Amino acid sequence: MDSQLKVPRTLKAKLMLWSDVSYHNMEYIDQMQSIPELESALCRVLGVDLPEPRRGILLKLYVQTVLFCRKQSFRKEQTSTLLSIIKSIHEANIETPLNNLEQCLDYCNELLLCHCCHRPPFSVSFFSYQEANCILDYIHNSYLMHHELYKYFFAPQVQVDLPLTYSGMEKEESTASEKPGSSADNNNMESEAEPMISSGQQEVPTEQEESNGDDQNSQTRV
Repeated sequence: MDSQLKVPRTLKAKLMLWSDVSYHNMEYIDQMQSIPELESALCRVLGVDLPEPRRGILLKLYVQTVLFCRKQSFRKEQTSTLLSIIKSIHEANIETPLNNLEQCLDYCNELLLCHCCHRPPFSVSFFSYQEANCILDYIHNSYLMHHELYKYFFAPQVQVDLPLTYSGMEKEESTASEKPGSSADNNNMESEAEPMISSGQQEVPTEQEESNGDDQNSQTRV
C-alpha cells in the first residue's frame, strides 16, 4: 500500500451532468432489471476495475443508487448526475486516511446546490429542493454514516514506525559498552608488564648447584 500521507484538499463543486454516465449509457442501464445485470452494466460504464472485496462494495453502492433513483422516478439526466455525485464524494473520502468527514459533507452540499439552483453556467436546476433534501438524506444514510468503513477498504494505508526509548536504558548501554573495553585495557597492561618484569629478574642458583660448583673448584686445586 501507499505510505504517503495526503492532507485533505480543498474540494470544488462542478456540474456533473453526463460527466461519467452518458445519455446512451443511461439507456443501456435502464434496460437492466436484475441486480447482476445492473452490476455488470455499471462495472462496464463506470470502469470499475478493482479486486475483491472492493469491487463488490463499490458496485453495490452504485446499484443501490440506481435503485433509489428508480424509486424516486428520476429522469435519465438526474440519475446520471446523482451517480457522478456519489462517485465524486467517494473519491474525495478515500483519497486520504485522515478524517475528512466535514469536508465531504460540505462538498456534498455544494454539489447538490450546483444542481438545484438555476444559475447558468455555474449551476443548473436538475433537482427541486424537496428532491435535493431527499438525496441528502439518502447520501447521509447510505454513505456518510459508513464513511470509515469505505475509508478502511479503499483509502491508502500508512505505516508509522515509533522508536521507543526507556528511562535509564541509555546509561545501562553505555556502562555495558565501557566494561569490555576496560577489561581489555587491563589485559593489555598485564601482558606489557610481564616481559618487563621477566627482563629485570636475575636467576638465583639453587643449593645443589652451589655444592656442585664447590666440588669442581676443589678438584681443580688438587
